[in-house]
This record gives sequence, structure tokens and C-alpha cells, in this order.
Amino acid sequence: MKPWSRVTALAVLLGCLGCSEGAKLVQETETGGVVTYPFKGESGYMFTKFRKEAMDLIEQRCAGRYTIVKEGEATGRTRISQVVEGAPEAVRERRWGLQFRCKP
Repeated sequence: MKPWSRVTALAVLLGCLGCSEGAKLVQETETGGVVTYPFKGESGYMFTKFRKEAMDLIEQRCAGRYTIVKEGEATGRTRISQVVEGAPEAVRERRWGLQFRCKP
């Protein structure tokens, strides 16, 4: 295998792994934290399955009692997508964040 093809194969593999990333707890404090999840489009943050995953994470963390303090677009990332034929293209992945506080 040529060195450039190994790099290309690794980039495709890492790109595919990044695609499957859903909701995750990115910051945790004693009283709450921040959960982010991927979305597409302007209203996509409300209508994605990942929002339910994010809310489930918050409910687990707070035993069902919480308040959403703030929400909005979080820092996403840009990755390179390698197509079978053609030039690689940059894909911007957007994430939505929910800052929450657990109720006593």
C-alpha cells in the first residue's frame, strides 16, 4: 500500500467515526453542565433525534429535575470528506448546546 493511500484510508475512517457522534456531555459541574449534539439546517436543532439523546443525558445526570439555563449554537468543527472520485471537500458540522442546572 502506498503511503498516500494509507493516509487517505485513515482520513476516511476517522471521518466516518466523526459522523456517528451524537449527544455528549462536554462540561460537568457540581450543579449541572453542558450537553451538545449535531444538527443540520436552521431549524434542525429542534427536529433531530440527537436532541432527545441530549435531554435523556440531562435527565440521567439530574435524576429528572433540571432547568435549561441557556441554549444555542456551540462550536462545531470542519472535517475533510473524501469522495470516491473527485476532490476532497470541507464539511462544516454544526452542534447545538444546552446548558442546564440540576434542581435540588
